[in-house]
Amino acid sequence: MHSRISIAFLCLFSALSFAQPKVASGSLKHFENFESKFVTPRTVDIWTPDGYNDKEKYSVIYMHDGQMLFDGDQTWNKQAWEADDTAAKLIAARETKKFIIVAIYNIGEYRMSDYFPQKPFEALTQKSRDSIYDLYMGEKPMWSAKVSSDNYLKFIVTELKPFIDKTYSVNTDAANTFIAGSSMGGLISLYAICEYPQVFGGAACLSTHWTGVFGTAQNPVPAQFISYLKKKLPAPATHKIYFDLGSEGIDANYGTTQKKVDAIMTQKGYTTKNWMTKEFPGDDHSEKSWAARLAQPLIFLMGDPSKPQTPTLVKAADDKPKDMSKQRPVKKEEPKK
Repeated sequence: MHSRISIAFLCLFSALSFAQPKVASGSLKHFENFESKFVTPRTVDIWTPDGYNDKEKYSVIYMHDGQMLFDGDQTWNKQAWEADDTAAKLIAARETKKFIIVAIYNIGEYRMSDYFPQKPFEALTQKSRDSIYDLYMGEKPMWSAKVSSDNYLKFIVTELKPFIDKTYSVNTDAANTFIAGSSMGGLISLYAICEYPQVFGGAACLSTHWTGVFGTAQNPVPAQFISYLKKKLPAPATHKIYFDLGSEGIDANYGTTQKKVDAIMTQKGYTTKNWMTKEFPGDDHSEKSWAARLAQPLIFLMGDPSKPQTPTLVKAADDKPKDMSKQRPVKKEEPKK
């Protein structure tokens, strides 16, 4: 009998047919069918802040599920991260350095293949791998292809990043290159900084989907993530990693593994200077929740380290997040290749 999984979870990020998103702040360039020899061609949006010019150098943050970042009028659930608005306010208030956002769209049918960390997956038993590939989304198979997240990262690192570095006025070093996502996007962001520590200086992992694809009972996936991180976490002296989770819906399943990950962070020498884990009571697994707290990871990754990490754009005073880490010592264009 085929295993089943929540349609709502899978539809949460599925790629639909979108027109060019509209942004409230800054400018957006829309590149459709960005070619790749590693992954299926996909849309990439590049957001630049107001006043962007070639005389300054900007940091870059690469973000997954790009179709969900800017324009709620064009998303399946009418929600968006509102990343343009938050980024513009942070830059204007000088709470972060100036940066651009590279929004990488997912391809719905290949999202799981692109985002599931490949080395932990391949470390599972054959029986577990077969069980994962046997999962269904309603009446349709969840998987259209085998796990290929190593190729997805090759696309970002060897094809997309060189294009960004050549086309935009950006700092190209790891200290100014970041990656971020939520849910499976959180997993692939963490995998990216572990596989390419020389490329990415920081990663933001919101509502990291530690369960992988199963529920919490007798799930072999989290143990493989833990084993992988023990071996592959990058050096804390030159990297920053942000985690968070809500308390509602799918996020309620993440706490146990997150605590184990936090213990590894401490063992590897991470401190509050380069690692943050926050719990947001009442938040669920949605763009609305991620939008409300997006300023937190952006300031943590790209803010002035000499200033307190207390962004002015996050939640009301009566809805304070719980700091878990402290508890433990447009224009439509075709890319020119």
